[in-house]
Amino acid sequence: MRKKILIPLLLLFHFISFSQDPPLSDKASVSILTCGRGDELYTTFGHTAIRIKDSINHLDVVYNYGAFDFRIKNFYLKFIKGDLQYFINASSFEDFIFEYQSENREVIQQTLDFSAKQKQELFEILNASLYSDERSYTYKFIDRNCTSMAVEKINKIIGKKLIQKVDDKSISYRELLYPYFENHFYYKLGINIIFGAKTDTKAVKLFLPSELMHSLNKAKVNGKPIVNKTETIVNGVPLETTFSFVNSIYCISLLLFIIAITNKRPVFLTYIFIAGLLGLFLSLVGLYSLHKEILWNYNALLFNPLFLILPFLKPIWFKTVTKICGAMLILYTFIIITKPHALLMTPFLITTGYILYKSIKTTNDKP
Repeated sequence: MRKKILIPLLLLFHFISFSQDPPLSDKASVSILTCGRGDELYTTFGHTAIRIKDSINHLDVVYNYGAFDFRIKNFYLKFIKGDLQYFINASSFEDFIFEYQSENREVIQQTLDFSAKQKQELFEILNASLYSDERSYTYKFIDRNCTSMAVEKINKIIGKKLIQKVDDKSISYRELLYPYFENHFYYKLGINIIFGAKTDTKAVKLFLPSELMHSLNKAKVNGKPIVNKTETIVNGVPLETTFSFVNSIYCISLLLFIIAITNKRPVFLTYIFIAGLLGLFLSLVGLYSLHKEILWNYNALLFNPLFLILPFLKPIWFKTVTKICGAMLILYTFIIITKPHALLMTPFLITTGYILYKSIKTTNDKP
């Protein structure tokens, strides 16, 4: 088994090390691998990779632009900031496909109708990337990922931006991504809280593996389809959709309902203070991060940083600032009402509105 995995990689290393122009045979093929979704957050959207196979030279290599290193110092801070480096790696096809077989994740292969010259050129470009400054790139959720990097290389070989998105461009990025979190409520909640206004713009960029697969199926070069063969390499198993109360909106709604019916000022102020901390984070992370997706986050109107000062204000100022927060909450309602995550945020909207109302009423009732 190990021998079978090592042979293609050793041969690839031999080609790169000892030849400026590693020759592929006329039996070589280039294909795009579209891999299905997994249970982990980083596998939620699937994956794209490029396969080059040459049976004459016993070469079968998969180039993967989605590699990253969890061990890197300050990994999560770098990810949030937007300067985390992803990189290309190469592995044997057998080694690559084993992971997806073990996880029962679908893998679909689209063989591209490239000329011998185009195959050779792509092979050289990918190999050069492995051992140059191009090996690493700064990951961007929408603008630069494993799929967009594969599109970039294919379009470079074709000589024009032929591979473009063919799926629905009239919906927003948020609408496009929303169904992907169907089985992960807290992922969905967190993503929709931290995402800002950019994700509400039209989803015109090609950045998802499934979209690339659809686009390749429609693409033509000089009137001929660019894909000459499509086959399923691994028959995946659909993700389970079993209901879990704890992992659902009902659990959050119940918790917020309990907070509301306590009618206890300390409980209200604790909730408000925690919401304010979240709002402060949303406001500051937009300044810190290079991810455009989290800029101009209107969720800070719901989780308002002004909440942080409410517990420490005298009654007259408490009432004034609370009314300001209430007005901002009404503005948030008009913004969110047409968004796909409106229902998701409704329990927070109702609870916060109720707490602000009761807080103002309590202040008015005081002598």
